[in-house]
Amino acid sequence: MAVSRRRGRLTAVAAVVATAVLTTGLTTGCDAVNKALDCVHTADSIADGVTDLQQAVENAANDPDQADASLDSIEKNLRKIGDKTDDADVNKAVDHLDQAVRNVRTALRNGDHTPDVSPVTDAAGELTKVCTS
Repeated sequence: MAVSRRRGRLTAVAAVVATAVLTTGLTTGCDAVNKALDCVHTADSIADGVTDLQQAVENAANDPDQADASLDSIEKNLRKIGDKTDDADVNKAVDHLDQAVRNVRTALRNGDHTPDVSPVTDAAGELTKVCTS
């Protein structure tokens, strides 16, 4: 239940930000609007990936490949944001999230079937905040 509320809040935030960005875009140009919308959409995809990761880690003993696939998905979305922005705050948030993902991946590879994913969750929240501010 908490996961769907979190996802609902992220979607609502994305909608509000998209509206604000579109309104701002009338005076700042389409390129900036597209970059901001890409950031919001990709951050939303990352939030979904973090949720998937949390579930995968809970089931890591049964299916360790599921956690790896979730980490791959998050990394793919991080590359999308990193390739499309030159914003220092966004890049910093991407770097933090990337490091957190690498730490979880390392822990899993070292046999930790219940790694702490809270740094990933926190970094994803930071990225969402940066994309929506």
